[in-house]
Amino acid sequence: MKITVSDAASQWFQDEMGLTSGNGVRFYGKVYGKTPVHNGFSLAMARDDDPGEMYASTIKDGINYFVAMPDEWFFKGLDFGIDFDPDKGENLIYTYTENGEL
Repeated sequence: MKITVSDAASQWFQDEMGLTSGNGVRFYGKVYGKTPVHNGFSLAMARDDDPGEMYASTIKDGINYFVAMPDEWFFKGLDFGIDFDPDKGENLIYTYTENGEL
């Protein structure tokens, strides 16, 4: 699994969540909602500076964006992209791309 964070999204996390180098953001699936690849589950995130065992991670501007091992089920077989476009509102833009991993 590959996690990609755009420059605009990185700036959003720094501005909106007050993150600086050494901080982390964990992404995970939660019950209820919908994503383009899941019915009945939606994406959630939380600040987490101590990730433990990770399924996937990337560091952008010194911030660790990651998925922990217990959340592998939500992202298995997918690459995950995070972007932000201020012209489209205040929401982050998430993309899920199949990567062929089983």
